[in-house]
Amino acid sequence: MGTMRRILVAIKDLDAASMPAVRKAAQLAMAAGATLELFHALSQSILIDALDARRISLADYEAEQIAAALKRLEAIAKRLRKHDVEVVCAAEWDFPPAEAVVRRALKTRADLIVAERHASRHVAGWMLAYTDWELLRQAPCPVLLVKLSRPYHRPVVMAAVDPFHEHAKPSKLDDALLETSARITEAAKGSLRIVHCVAPTTMVTAGWMAGPVVIADPHSDATLKRARRALAAEVARHPLPSHKLAVVEGVAREAIPLAAKSLQAQIVVMGALSRSGVQRLLIGNTAEAVLDALPCDVLIVKPGKFQTKVPRKPRGAQLLALPTAMTG
Repeated sequence: MGTMRRILVAIKDLDAASMPAVRKAAQLAMAAGATLELFHALSQSILIDALDARRISLADYEAEQIAAALKRLEAIAKRLRKHDVEVVCAAEWDFPPAEAVVRRALKTRADLIVAERHASRHVAGWMLAYTDWELLRQAPCPVLLVKLSRPYHRPVVMAAVDPFHEHAKPSKLDDALLETSARITEAAKGSLRIVHCVAPTTMVTAGWMAGPVVIADPHSDATLKRARRALAAEVARHPLPSHKLAVVEGVAREAIPLAAKSLQAQIVVMGALSRSGVQRLLIGNTAEAVLDALPCDVLIVKPGKFQTKVPRKPRGAQLLALPTAMTG
């Protein structure tokens, strides 16, 4: 992530009483001198029979809805411009929503996408929805997923890195992750904390009736010292603002959210990986559990050579027709 010149905000609900993603994106745009784009994808289905009932053509209906969306976006933009933020607005017919945002980011060469966590149908309301995951997997640039409503005020930015580059994790991903963390920290006038999570104490099973028995690893201290040296060496290669380092021991899905909570982080920066032969980004159950459990905003960074699979051509509007009644 180089200099932030254009920040794209994906707005799902144009009539929402509160828009934390817009507010936070405006903070970052103002600090970075970036242009802020407010984008809304009209992804709802259009019922052909409803058009017939209104005696309106598809083209006229699409234009009518675009105009209405732009009017609401401009009302939001007008408030932001009072704070000397350069704001542009765009609305397009396209679906599904995550792909529509990705296409817009590709078209405008956005340096950062900001979006709010979608309402989830999961039993636990804090879990990320399908649209969130697709946006994180497919976006061509870093994505800031907003979970908290309060604006940034000198936030703690926590970067989760892996100086050992395990699991075929490329070193260039950590380069991008640290660079992005630095830029976000500076833009938000925050403080940077860099954390590495190492595997916990070894567990062995004494028997299925007795359950697992935890055995202290005699090499644990040496392992932690090695991890601290590796983290310090990794970080030393980058020009970063004032920061602190920490090595935490534990299972990633638990240790990273706990570290974020302990540090009172408002933004956690994590890297995303694409697995060979699989078009899913970031990921398996562990990373999904981490992202769901984090109590703060999440900034996902991709490797420098990542290329999205999302086609560049918009799909336009979804058209639906009521089934014709069968006659005997």
